[in-house]
Amino acid sequence: MSVINRRNAVLGWAVWRVTKTLAKMKASNTKPSMQGGRPNKSLLAVSVAGVSLAGIAGALTFWRKHQTAAES
Repeated sequence: MSVINRRNAVLGWAVWRVTKTLAKMKASNTKPSMQGGRPNKSLLAVSVAGVSLAGIAGALTFWRKHQTAAES
């Protein structure tokens, strides 16, 4: 008997669909609340800080690679 057959394929597809739907529902329930049509301040602060840290990390990596290339 083959491991990959039509029955197992259909069962896997059904489980995937149900899992995907449940994950989407759970994600939509945990969205940050909107207060007065604007995002809350803590969410805004966290996102700005994340973007800033990513920019700093990228700049340091770029500078470090160029500095070691110039020494060689």
